[in-house]
Amino acid sequence: MPTEILLPKLGETMESATVAQTLVGLDEFVKKGQPLFEIETDKAAMEIESPEGGYVKHILVSAGSDIPVGAVMMILGQKDEEISAEFAESLKTDSLQKSREHFMAQAEHFADDTEITDAELKEGVEAQRTLSTAKLKLGDTIELSRFQKLTARRMLLSKRQIPCFYLTAKVDMTNLAGLREEINQSGDIRVGYNDFVIKAMAVALQKYPLMTGQIEGDFIKLAEDINIALAVTVADDLIAPVIESPDKKTIPQIAAQSRELIARANENRLALADLEGACITLSNLGGYGIDAFIPIVVPGQASILGLGRIIETPMPEKADFAVRKIMKVTLSADHRIINGAYAAEFLDAIRYLLEAADFDYGS
Repeated sequence: MPTEILLPKLGETMESATVAQTLVGLDEFVKKGQPLFEIETDKAAMEIESPEGGYVKHILVSAGSDIPVGAVMMILGQKDEEISAEFAESLKTDSLQKSREHFMAQAEHFADDTEITDAELKEGVEAQRTLSTAKLKLGDTIELSRFQKLTARRMLLSKRQIPCFYLTAKVDMTNLAGLREEINQSGDIRVGYNDFVIKAMAVALQKYPLMTGQIEGDFIKLAEDINIALAVTVADDLIAPVIESPDKKTIPQIAAQSRELIARANENRLALADLEGACITLSNLGGYGIDAFIPIVVPGQASILGLGRIIETPMPEKADFAVRKIMKVTLSADHRIINGAYAAEFLDAIRYLLEAADFDYGS
């Protein structure tokens, strides 16, 4: 009687794992409790042990493959037992189909009831504003608005269904700080660092459009326009209005639109249309003294860029040191769509544009 070795659910939130290596070979006899595979989850590396003794008849997974909980990894049998490759493949297919149906059911559950109105958006922002000014104490129970529930669902959906990797770089903002000061002394509209970063992101996206992609069936669909969401704090919560077509705008035009959106957000005058259509998001926590952080990709997008604070740092310069303004940036990217090298080139393009502080391009 064949024994199926399945990927077990080793944690409450575990949905899948990556096979790091196979520890036994075909036709090898294994004892009960003997390690068969080494796997990696988002939390730990661990071994899969054999539930009983037997001979390895089929190995159905390979190193580096990602498999869902419940997938058949190996088949054990008696020494002289014949187990056909067709039978083994059918077990593998059946287990993957069951796992796929389970994940689809979960996705449908989280997708249910996601329509929201402008009134509910305003209600959610006002609820957060009330919450931020309330005198809370330990042990209180707080009711969430429908908009807050939807936000929670979307973030959970992101963590469960978007396999991300993360890249961090240091950007020398010294030249850009000088340019910003010069513009703000002579211009009618004050510009901030976010405005320059949004412009740099938009220019980089023109060269690296895959960063705007979304999976649709067996295809990757790229965004038709470059629109960038800017995460802003409203009543101790985050909301992300969208800067439209910053690749076609000057820095002052980007600054004007972002100031208008931030003002409307603070006055709870945003409409749902102001939050739709972004292909990437920018989140800046530098103003809170944060050096660096890993942002969560927004469902419907493939990447998000997080900015830390600008820190004056002594840097080697010829035979001496100079104090430079250094900022850490972290890119979170969907690994289903983007590979590490492509994302690294995109992030490096942003770094180069900011350090060059030449913002006549694309305007």
